[in-house]
Amino acid sequence: MSNILILGASGKIARHVVEALAGQGAHQATLFLRNASKLAGLDTSGMVVIEGDVTDEQRLTQAMQGQDIVYANLTGEVDVMARTILPVMQASGVKRLIFVTSIGILDEVPGAFGEWNRQAIGPYLPPFRRASDMIEASDLEYTILRPAWLTDKDEVDYGTTTRDEPFTNTEVSRKSVAAYVLSLLDDPSRDIGGNIGVHKPGSEGDKPAFV
Repeated sequence: MSNILILGASGKIARHVVEALAGQGAHQATLFLRNASKLAGLDTSGMVVIEGDVTDEQRLTQAMQGQDIVYANLTGEVDVMARTILPVMQASGVKRLIFVTSIGILDEVPGAFGEWNRQAIGPYLPPFRRASDMIEASDLEYTILRPAWLTDKDEVDYGTTTRDEPFTNTEVSRKSVAAYVLSLLDDPSRDIGGNIGVHKPGSEGDKPAFV
């Protein structure tokens, strides 16, 4: 059994992970988020729920005790958050980190889709890139995720690319990203040191089809 600390546990991807962990005995989950009421509708029986801000070092240190894996699915100033998360993990002796960022942080999207992506979200990418750089420079056993444009389709259909491969597929379901996260929780040795693009195969185009 692994003890898993989920940061940003009410997020749309994380909710799928929480749903999958409910009622199974393979992992013990601790859900860390600012407002526990946002977990309404989820089965969190048997899980520990902690309200707090990840930039609160004391609160995060308390939540980190006894954990084996940290799964962070955060938005906003994620670089500021990473500056707290990484040293708290190191001080607490927690090595395994799964951290979700964004497509485009490595300038890995070529062609017309790359140009469209830069115009659409370019100004929002620097905090994710800074967080990614900090994680890669750490001694943690990390996997960084870069999902394509997210949909709420009820499907699990995904492929992955490495750090140095072009990212040409445009979309992926949140449920698919959650499935990849769950595969890492089940096999923590998988993709250590990876900066992984997650996409739906066959979704190439100049922009996501739903835009």
